[in-house]
Amino acid sequence: MSPEAPSPEPVDTGRPGTPRPAASRPAGGRPGTGPLDTDVAVIGGGPVGMLLAYELALQGIRTTVLEQLPRPTGESKAGTLHARTAQTLHRRGLLEAVQPGPHKARYSRGPVPFHFGGMFELDLAAVVDEGPAMVGSPQAYAEQVFARLAEALGTRIVRGAEVVGIRQDDDRVHLTVRDGTGTTRPVTAGWAVGCDGARSAVRQLSGIRFTGTPAGVGALMGEVELLDPYDAPAGWQRNERGWTLVWLNPYGRSRVSTYDFRGPHPDRGAPVTLAELQGETERIAGRPVPMASPRWLTRFSDAALQAEQYRSGRVLLAGDAAHVHFPAGGQGLNLGLQDAVNLGWKLAAEVRGDAPAGLLDTYHAERHPAAAEVLWNVRAQVALMNPDPRTDALRDLFVRLMHMPQVNTYLSGMISGEGVHYDTGPHTDPLAGRLTPDLPLKTPAARTGVARLLRAAKPLLLDLADRADLRAAAAPWGPRVVTVTAVTDAPPADALLVRPDGYTAWSATDPDRDAASLTAALRTWIGEPAAP
Repeated sequence: MSPEAPSPEPVDTGRPGTPRPAASRPAGGRPGTGPLDTDVAVIGGGPVGMLLAYELALQGIRTTVLEQLPRPTGESKAGTLHARTAQTLHRRGLLEAVQPGPHKARYSRGPVPFHFGGMFELDLAAVVDEGPAMVGSPQAYAEQVFARLAEALGTRIVRGAEVVGIRQDDDRVHLTVRDGTGTTRPVTAGWAVGCDGARSAVRQLSGIRFTGTPAGVGALMGEVELLDPYDAPAGWQRNERGWTLVWLNPYGRSRVSTYDFRGPHPDRGAPVTLAELQGETERIAGRPVPMASPRWLTRFSDAALQAEQYRSGRVLLAGDAAHVHFPAGGQGLNLGLQDAVNLGWKLAAEVRGDAPAGLLDTYHAERHPAAAEVLWNVRAQVALMNPDPRTDALRDLFVRLMHMPQVNTYLSGMISGEGVHYDTGPHTDPLAGRLTPDLPLKTPAARTGVARLLRAAKPLLLDLADRADLRAAAAPWGPRVVTVTAVTDAPPADALLVRPDGYTAWSATDPDRDAASLTAALRTWIGEPAAP
């Protein structure tokens, strides 16, 4: 599919309680008959799909993962978790779990150097107030962790299952699934979520446009044994012919990547050979770089594309199915994992039937701008990485700018995700839409913290000033909202209503109006109270 110029988005506030845009209404068709095979079908069993399955299973939703590959490949194209993703996983108790044992991070508060456009002048730690600025988590390892946890909660994972057809009725999605023998069978689900990567079949079968800017760079990557490792161009190297990136391992396979700015590959789907990777590495490096024993050879580009809508009726998109870009800054996997946690609780509420009007549409309203911001900063990085010597002065200027604290804060906030702030409505609540800090808490029963209280993925009313009026206001919502009275040093407000994804939905700002505004927030984000 060739990229198209972006078209204007429909006007929509994207907030609960607002009308749903026409593009998000269920597709035409009569209601189906008979029981559903599953409440939610997650198509794609990578780390995003498996984390979404876990999020849904935490909410008691019957979930089936349909994965085309018969078994996991073990390949990890991504392995960096930035601060906001680490904080999000911490709120499920998963941060340590997704780090392989020998490589678990030792969280220091020292500088964490990182790059923008291949210039390693940023300090990510300067913008992070909670937890590590960056941790290592190979995506294949995280995928296995999420899959194991999802299965333990009842998720069904079906491998060798390729979705080749989608049709929607008003109350269900009909999937045609083909197995490894070519046999097809129908699967009916209440909802379907495409987590099936950049070439998403779900996106294409659903007619969702994928638009943005076309490729201008041809890139190769693979793991190889370097036969003369100490003479290889280790690290990130740029010259007038392009870039070589070599993550050197003299005792095994090294990861090698090349960036060719002369143009994209004529056939994006053509298999990569060892000769091609070695030849391109040697062309750019200007000397022999012998290599052998290749695996996981692939080609990619700098095309920056995004789904125009993340929802079409009962079909949604997450991860690379919703957005793709050049892998500058290691932001893609982080975007997808945050998609999963934002979507899970909202879709679960819709499945249960207790979601307030418009809640599910806030998934697009919140996550589409977050991805668009990443695509924007990656386009800028690609421009700065141009090997043309005429770009040198611009790169020198950027290095000087990145030494300024304000610039470091701005760029590091984008890369780390610390700058994510959701627009939750036209009000003056200074905390709404921001991640709730992991406050240390002392309750009458024990010492705990915000992150620990969010592990069950339920809304949390945190009373930090013993406000009986607020507890009474929340009482009609009963067990759907966890209410905790606690004390903490320097509380940010008298009380906070925290969404299951860890973001603040409401904070107490006016003692005379807090009870009424809390009631309105509960209706907006949780739905109507239970019938007496």
